[in-house]
Amino acid sequence: MPFPLSLADEGARVRVVALRGGAGLDKRVTEMGLNVGCELVVRQRQGGGLVVMRGETRFALGGGMAHKILVEKVE
Repeated sequence: MPFPLSLADEGARVRVVALRGGAGLDKRVTEMGLNVGCELVVRQRQGGGLVVMRGETRFALGGGMAHKILVEKVE
């Protein structure tokens, strides 16, 4: 069951299943490399924001942006 990235636990491995932002947000996160189907690891949660990793690259996301990225857990 998909849930917002902002609700993922620290250390969780997740897969992006949908982007629910407008065209601008979708374009921005896709250009950063956070596209549908990619796997992320939540490295740090601080306040509403997150630090996630895709491969060796780290991304800092604000809470609003993270809430619009739907993910599912990877077993």
